[in-house]
This record gives sequence, C-alpha cells and structure tokens, in this order.
Amino acid sequence: MMRPRVMRGALSLAACLAAGCTVGPAYQRPAIDAPAAFRFDAKDARETADTAWWQQFQDPEIDRLIGIALAENKDVQIAAARIDAFLGQFRSTRSLLFPQVGAGLSAQRQRIAPAQSAPGFTSGVIDAYSLDLSVSWEIDVFGRRRSETEAARATLLASQEGRRATILTLVSTVASSYVALRQLDRQLEISKETARTRLGSYEVFRERFEGGTVSEMEVAQAKSDYEAALVAIPPLETQIGQAENALAVLLGRNPGPIRRGVALVDFRLPLVPAGLPSQLIERRPDLRQAEQQLIAANAQISVARAQYFPVISLTGLFGSVSTVFSGLFKGANKAWNFGADATLPVFTAGGIAGTVQSAEATQREALLRYRQAIQVAFREVSDSLIAHAKAREQLTYQDSQVATLRNYLELARLRYDNGYTSYIEVLDAERNLFNAEVAQTQTMSNVYVALVNLYKAMGGGWVTQAERLAPGAMPGAERLPVVSQSSPGK
Repeated sequence: MMRPRVMRGALSLAACLAAGCTVGPAYQRPAIDAPAAFRFDAKDARETADTAWWQQFQDPEIDRLIGIALAENKDVQIAAARIDAFLGQFRSTRSLLFPQVGAGLSAQRQRIAPAQSAPGFTSGVIDAYSLDLSVSWEIDVFGRRRSETEAARATLLASQEGRRATILTLVSTVASSYVALRQLDRQLEISKETARTRLGSYEVFRERFEGGTVSEMEVAQAKSDYEAALVAIPPLETQIGQAENALAVLLGRNPGPIRRGVALVDFRLPLVPAGLPSQLIERRPDLRQAEQQLIAANAQISVARAQYFPVISLTGLFGSVSTVFSGLFKGANKAWNFGADATLPVFTAGGIAGTVQSAEATQREALLRYRQAIQVAFREVSDSLIAHAKAREQLTYQDSQVATLRNYLELARLRYDNGYTSYIEVLDAERNLFNAEVAQTQTMSNVYVALVNLYKAMGGGWVTQAERLAPGAMPGAERLPVVSQSSPGK
C-alpha cells in the first residue's frame, strides 16, 4: 500500500504534469517596516504629487527648459533604447512557450556515374524535390520557460521604471539647476551694484582728498573696498558660465548660453506635497524598478531549479518527396513522422546545484537592495522636509537682518555726513549688508531647491505627466502579456 507522503508526492507530480507548474518560490511582496508618518511632517502639505509641480514657479522659461530636456536629453533617449532592447528579449523568450513551426523546400539534380550505380540501376541524371513542414514544441511541464518569460517581463518593466527614474531625476535637476543659475545671477547683480556704489564713494573721496577735506587713508579705504567688490565678480561670472554649460548639456545640446525668465525674487513658492511613507513604494519609479528586479531574480530561482527535471519536447514532420516537381502534391509521395524526446540530467558534478545557489544568492541580494532603497527613500523625504522647513525659517531671519542692515547703513552715512563718525563705520556697514544680501539669496535658492528635492523624493503622478513629453514611451504594464506563476504543487 502506498504511503501517504509518497502518495502526496505522486499527486503533486501528476498535477504538475497535467497543468504545468513552477518548481521555485512564488513571488510575494516583502513586508516593509514603514513608519506611520515622516519624521518631519509639514503642516501646510497638500496633495500635489500628481501635478506638474514645476509650473507652480510661474516662470514659462522653466516649463520650456524642462520640455526641451525631456525631448532631447541623451540619458532619456538611452533609457528608451534600453527598453526596446529588453522588449525584444522579452518577445524572444516568450516565443519559446509556443510551438515553433518551420518550412523547407529543396530541389537537387545529381548525375550518377557508372561506378557509383548499384547493381540493376543505370547511371544517369536524377532529380529530387522535397517539401516539408516541421513542428517542435517543448512542453513546459515544470515551468522553466514560463519562469524565464516572467524574469524577462520583470526585467523589461524594471527598464521602464528605470526610464521613469531618469525622467524624475532629469526634471528635478533641470529645475534645481535653473534655480541655482538665477541665484548666481542675483548675486552677480548685488556684486555689480555694490561695486558701482563703492566706485561712486571712491570718486567722491578722491575729489575730497584733492580738495584737502579728507585724508589719504580714507581714500585708500574707499578704494580697497571698491576693489574688494570687483574681486567678487569674476568668480560669479565663471560659475554662471559653467552652470549654463551644465544646463545646456542636460537639454541635450552643446554648451552655450541659457535664456532667462522670471527673477529669483519673483518666483512663486510651490506647495509642499503631502503623502505617507507607505505610498512611496507605488510613487517612486526607482522603488518599483528595484521590486521588478527582485521579481526577476525570484523567477530565476525557478529557472535554475527546473534544470533538475526532464525537458520534454514534441517534434513532427509532414512533407512530400518526389523525383519530379509535379509529384510533390500527389498523395503517394507524402511522408511524415512524429516523436517525443525527454532529456534528464544524471550527473553534473554540482553544476545545477551551483546555478541554484547563485540564483538564490542573487535573489537575496535583490531583496536587500529593495529594502535598502526603501529606507533611502524614507531618509530622502525626511531630509527634504527638514531642509525646506529650516531654510524657510532661516530666510525669515535673514530678511529681517537685511532690512536692519540697510537701516544701519543709512544711519552710518548720516552720522558720517554730519561728522559724528569716520568713514570706516560706513564701509563696515556696506560690507555687512553685502554679505547678508548674498547669504539671503543663497537661502532663498535653498528654499526652492529643497521643494524640488521633496517632489523628487516623493515621486508621484507628475512623473507620468513628464513621461508623455519624452519620446520612446513603452506601453504600460497592464498591456504586457502576463505569465502566471503558481507555487509548487498548485
């Protein structure tokens, strides 16, 4: 009498043979230890993750630059080409699930020499024609081909998410680079305006020195302060030129000047996007890419384990052979055959075991990378939230500081004009105001860049909107053929 364990194994094998099954683990999304909320939640956050957030700056030039970048950036085009390559691999792998049909037609003419003729046959010219149709099909009993197809599909989807991640990074980088460029423009304006003001003061002091009303030391102080303002201009002009070149390359163009739009001080502040940590898994393309890579690695375990089991193939040939072409279509010349082949590895010296071990290790690595990517995503959102909140707080203080230093400068000039203090006090007030205005501009830029980074870190439907502006989009996952994978014995 058959033992229960043996009976269950026999029934499982019979089920596999009847319906086909995979011999590896069925994929299930790993449990994620997601916090209930971000560490630095914003009270004014709103649901804006599905909108084209860059339009909230209300600068048409940003919209134009992002549109150009999406259409012409080389990284996006490379990602689109990579999708085409993986799409071809998916179609090629999936085709092996179906019967492979081929046809052949041959015609030969041969002269038989007397020495080659068999007894009873005369030498001469012999014609031979054949027409055949061949069919071969590997029956995917143990799911090897389906697992290969599932891995190829997941790799294809991962490449699609990789393209979306490229688009996410590109849009964010273009916006940040443009904000940084406008920050440098504003700092250059401050430096040039300061230099003009100090040049005027220096000329006044030089005239007064010639008139004998001020000392040579005061003239030297005014000149030194003017020259210090000039020194600050060339480095800013260098940074502006380099920033323009970098932004031009992001646009897919040769290095060159960038057209300007609204000034930095006239930007509208985008809203803070809202969201929960658990939503990042669906929002961020890099996390979806990591999960598809995990799915592919999981399917490769089934591919590796399937090597332990037989490969069963059906073959068939139907055709006709005749010495005259017209005879190919006569029933008497028909020929056919069919058969079944089965191969099973007997001794591989640990080759299959090594392949399985490698596949399982690759799957563990993909799982750890997936969990690591999620933790990095949580950190990036928290970093952006705190950077935005503290930059706005800092900007509030700096606005007040700049207003105070402007008033202080006016008072210092008034005191100097009335003879109550030396010009050193005026110069000191000018230097403090210049440094404060430059720092204020930097912080203003930081506020905008922190919001850009926050939209990038949270992901969202805005990536899909941006993707429509880029060439080479692939049909969505819902339009790709799905090859279901069942767990062993199901």
